[in-house]
Amino acid sequence: MKIVYFGTPDFAVESLDAIMQSRHQVCAVVTVPDRQAGRGQKVVFSPVKEYALEHHLPLLQPEKLRDEEFLNELAAYKADMFVVVAFRMLPEAVWNMPPHGTFNLHASLLPRYRGAAPINHAIINGDNETGVTTFLLNHHIDEGQILLQERTPISPNDNAGTLHDRLATIGRTLVVRTLDGIEENTITPMPQQGTPTAAPKIFKDDCYINFNLSCYQAVDFVRGLSPYPAALLTLVSPQGEEVLFKIFDVTAIPDPSATPRELICDQKKVLKIGVTDGFLQILSLQMSGKRKNNTEDFLRGNKLIGWKLAR
Repeated sequence: MKIVYFGTPDFAVESLDAIMQSRHQVCAVVTVPDRQAGRGQKVVFSPVKEYALEHHLPLLQPEKLRDEEFLNELAAYKADMFVVVAFRMLPEAVWNMPPHGTFNLHASLLPRYRGAAPINHAIINGDNETGVTTFLLNHHIDEGQILLQERTPISPNDNAGTLHDRLATIGRTLVVRTLDGIEENTITPMPQQGTPTAAPKIFKDDCYINFNLSCYQAVDFVRGLSPYPAALLTLVSPQGEEVLFKIFDVTAIPDPSATPRELICDQKKVLKIGVTDGFLQILSLQMSGKRKNNTEDFLRGNKLIGWKLAR
């Protein structure tokens, strides 16, 4: 089949590469317009654009998906199907264009975790299983009929980064299986079954550690945000300066005598914070303006005696 592929981040590169290696033909790639980033406002390409350029694929970067010129150019490719991985919501004029429709790869077992951050929320909520789903697009976000699903366990050692990479690998295989099945007419779309749950986009204010959680819930929260966007806490120095910290790796220490928001630092290798039923021992962190480090190395060069939690 002839495919137009829609995607933006690294997660989407895996599935694009898989289609390129399959019997199907990628006739064009659609990704976001170039953006300026960093202090120098350097123009940055999306990972999908970089892949498309390396493989000499026709590339579309519309500002507006309803733009008539873009729609005409898209229609000219006469694709059999559109495939969407980590892009943005498409208007009906786009997803209803190809004869076989448009399907999306989503990083959850729909209807669980509809939304922008399914990987993060699955870990934050302490789930022990997740997966990927291919489904047909319709007028509602992540609510279309399911084509195929693949499951994978979430281990206690997983964080958002490791799970992201594993789901991208599983997803690349599922995308090609879905294309094969549609071409061979061996897949029957099925309505989503079960109670939907949401996975909304995560903003900076959502990343601050809640010290009213249990120690194991707090560990899941940190895992679910590591390495990006990273759990946050703010400490106040004895001089009253507020300093932001990113927290990447922690362990739970149950202790009924712990006091929420209690900060303990022995200045050798232990830094821990009280929650409702124990302590959150910090193993890896990054102080604002500094590089990421393990706690023992960090404490060798940074004195935290007299510091307190700000929030």
